[in-house]
Amino acid sequence: MEIPTGEDDPSTAANPDPAPVPIPVPTVTIEFDLGDGVCVRSDWTIQDTVETMKKRLALDHNLSLADITISYNGEQLSDSTTVEELGPDSTGLTLIVGAPPTIPSLAVGVDEGRVRVEREVVEKPFLGGYRHKLTGVEYFNASAQTIKKLRHSGVTCYQRDTQTVLTKNKPQQVHTDAATQMNKTGCFMSTRDDKVILGTGVYETADMYHYRLLSHVMLLQRQWRAWLARRYVKGLRRDKIARELWERQEAERRAKERQDRAKRDFDRRMNPRTKEDFDLLYHALEMWRLDEMNRINQTTSGPERKAALCELLEHESQLIASIGKHKAVAGKEHKSKAIQRFLDSAAAPKRWTAFDGGLTEMDTQFTIRAQQLRDIYTSITMETVTRDERLDILLTLKCTVKEHDCKLTRELVELVDREADLLVRELDSGDSLKGLRSRIAGLFFQYCKVPLFNPEAAKHILVPQDPASLRANIYYCKSCCKYFSSTEFELSTNSRAVGRCRSCRELDNRARAREDLTLYRAMLITIRTTEQSCGDSSTVIFLMQEPDLRHLVEGIWAGQSALSAEKDLFELVLVRWNNSIQWSPWNTVCLTRDEAKAHCKLSNVYEAYGYEFVRKVHYRHVLAKSYFSSIPGMRDHMTSKVKEVPLPRPKERELTVTLKH
Repeated sequence: MEIPTGEDDPSTAANPDPAPVPIPVPTVTIEFDLGDGVCVRSDWTIQDTVETMKKRLALDHNLSLADITISYNGEQLSDSTTVEELGPDSTGLTLIVGAPPTIPSLAVGVDEGRVRVEREVVEKPFLGGYRHKLTGVEYFNASAQTIKKLRHSGVTCYQRDTQTVLTKNKPQQVHTDAATQMNKTGCFMSTRDDKVILGTGVYETADMYHYRLLSHVMLLQRQWRAWLARRYVKGLRRDKIARELWERQEAERRAKERQDRAKRDFDRRMNPRTKEDFDLLYHALEMWRLDEMNRINQTTSGPERKAALCELLEHESQLIASIGKHKAVAGKEHKSKAIQRFLDSAAAPKRWTAFDGGLTEMDTQFTIRAQQLRDIYTSITMETVTRDERLDILLTLKCTVKEHDCKLTRELVELVDREADLLVRELDSGDSLKGLRSRIAGLFFQYCKVPLFNPEAAKHILVPQDPASLRANIYYCKSCCKYFSSTEFELSTNSRAVGRCRSCRELDNRARAREDLTLYRAMLITIRTTEQSCGDSSTVIFLMQEPDLRHLVEGIWAGQSALSAEKDLFELVLVRWNNSIQWSPWNTVCLTRDEAKAHCKLSNVYEAYGYEFVRKVHYRHVLAKSYFSSIPGMRDHMTSKVKEVPLPRPKERELTVTLKH
């Protein structure tokens, strides 16, 4: 607290010859009780009246003047009562005067919120001040009335480093000197007020205190470490349970996939519909024939062996005939679906995307004609119609085809008249008209494919209308002695001339080898899709065919995973060995699906795998490179586009030689 002087007082500095200072009026400090433990203290002169107090209280606390009442010792004071009349005439007098029990809070409109002025109950510390020399008014330094919030230091207090203290002994000199007074010659210290304090327990030495303190610290450390150990073990147990649950779910998923795959294979064998289904049947037939031949060769000999082989041949011929029946049924279904697909595509309206993103459709005169022909074909192929409805359908068909006069339409009209005559005579019992109706449907479909009668059919027929366009892309099959387009010939990676057509190859495969390349075809499609998603212009995989991939999987990688030796072809995939290089037979590794997912996340395979495994994979790459080097397209990629990654050398052994003198 600084005591102001006359030099610092502005009132004295402005007038070098001040007038006589008037006698200050005595003041008293009055404490007003506002209720709920809230008190307000203020200074008043002895000449102030109760009315002056009310006005000042109303102004300071935002109250209504009519609501304020001041009482003293239980009696309400009048407005003309002065402070001097309340008590003795002396400064520093403290009086408790009653006021309204509550004071309205300060409201601030922030998103319909309210901020309340909190009045601190604790006594504020004295921070000093100064007193005006002329008026005698005292001014005190005030502190902030907002309660300080505890701030978190940000230091973790439950770690081992925080609880472990390293103590050091270091002498230190205090900044302020202090002295004590003792009895000596010429100085007497009275012992009248001295007290003797006796200990209530056993005296504790410094060593005992430090030992007790150390034991408590060790107890805390033991409990803390035990809690950490329990938490760690609980985490391990939780991870173990999650791992076992995941393994159990994975095992159930694999078992379910195997069951579903076996069920699908059984359905495909019982009801074959596609080319892959019949390849599966012929492959299963060949496996059964080889097993039976091995059994016959091992168990029989001589005439018994010949009789068993004849019986096996007869049984095989019966199975082939049964497969042929299924193939005929599937061919009829595929033919009917192909006809319906052709008619629907020709009758489809024109579609395009509008400016607002919507799809716009429009029917032209050609699409409307195609829709009429499609409806007529659908009606003549219906079997559940009455005799009168069939006659109406035939009449509509006859009127439609009579618009054009040609050999096809005349033959079709003749067949329609024949069926109508039989229907009029009621000779349609059973399946007597089935062949005639089939001929009518076939001729009408030929009518629908003629661009002159159905202009939209010109966009969907396979044979082009200009014969000159066929001369540059037609090849001769030496096996069936027929001419086909280039798309009907399969070219392997090492072929140098056009060989047999696709149908001849399939017939030869089902008659001799009976191989099923469905899995390798799916694997090849998967690799091509993956390489296209990489976007690094990988072209080697598009040069390979199903037989090449089969040799790569079975001949080079032995038909199993390089890590787990899994032999299920449904689970095997071929992924890049080095992810920074394009896929090729000499930059691939055979793994399962789960292993491939983990392998693709590796940044450096030479650091992740051991030396022996890397050497084995490198040996497979050398075999693949030597096999596929005979392919001209592969040779170009091996020489210019693919760089060989050097194999890491094993750690050299240090040999220590000690020379003895």
